[in-house]
Amino acid sequence: MDSLTQVALGSAVGFAVLGNKIGRKAVFWGAALGTLPDLDVFLPYGGPVESFTYHRGFSHSFFIHLLISPLIVWLILKLHSGMQTYKVRWFWLVFLCLSTHALLDSFTVYGTQLMWPFTEHPFALSNMFIIDPLYTLPLLLGLVCTLLPKVSSNTAYKINSIALGLSSLYLCTSFALKVMIDDKVKTALNNKNITYEKYISTPAPLTTLLWRVVVMSDDHYYEGYASVFDEPDEVTLSAYPTNPSLLNNIKNEWGVKRLQWFTKGFYSVREQQNKVILSDLRMGMECQYVFNFQVGEINSEGLTASNFDKISQRPSFNDMDKIWDRIWQPSNSLLNNTCNNDTNH
Repeated sequence: MDSLTQVALGSAVGFAVLGNKIGRKAVFWGAALGTLPDLDVFLPYGGPVESFTYHRGFSHSFFIHLLISPLIVWLILKLHSGMQTYKVRWFWLVFLCLSTHALLDSFTVYGTQLMWPFTEHPFALSNMFIIDPLYTLPLLLGLVCTLLPKVSSNTAYKINSIALGLSSLYLCTSFALKVMIDDKVKTALNNKNITYEKYISTPAPLTTLLWRVVVMSDDHYYEGYASVFDEPDEVTLSAYPTNPSLLNNIKNEWGVKRLQWFTKGFYSVREQQNKVILSDLRMGMECQYVFNFQVGEINSEGLTASNFDKISQRPSFNDMDKIWDRIWQPSNSLLNNTCNNDTNH
């Protein structure tokens, strides 16, 4: 999730654990610990693919959080020497602020290695977009109340607890909506006689009322959108070509294998100006994917592996009003008509 949400969540968790004992110190420590795992973005992993696939690795592991929490508590109590009485609560504050950060990240589609080093599997439940105001706003309200001097400690504690409850309820609702969308889309695929190998659904930007779906087939994939208010026959999918055979000569390259693993098979391969581009289909939209890598180059010697440079094609949020319109009107398409799609279904 975004940094603001993680700060708000960390402060809410910190105040819930220890706010009734030490007041606003719990808020500040919670906020700091809530953003600590993401500092791994500053580590020099060695290359674009490494940075992409090692992010949310060891720093997001529950086991690392469990091991490092006593050390952080020791450091905190060195600064607050008069709080030894709450040593156990400090441990829970530290561990829960770190682990809820990682758990929340696993609700997005990116992938979070919660069980590192026992497995590098990138857990991704994909029931939340990386920014969702309906989740973040209650937490921010609770944060503001804990910082207002005129709000009593007991009142702030109650408001913060309610805020945490509302945000958690919204998370649970997103799981229910995902189940509804998946059932609806799979019914649509069956009705359209579309066979597929892999399927994924993720919330559209800033909402859980509209979901983006990607369906992988043999030499093409489908992209579409489904609203919680759509009927199965109102789900529209567009097919786009992919050419995974371009990877045949470089399939044993570490970077290629790593990207195939991390994307869980949701990737496209295309040739562009004598370059072979692999795109992660899970994040972004057609023609505007967030993560694209130049994995090969076609020259006089044939296809050779390249330096795996990242190619940025981040989607624009200038048309957010179209997302709102699509929630209520299936006829309002969000599919990019300028892209080379095969067919509409």
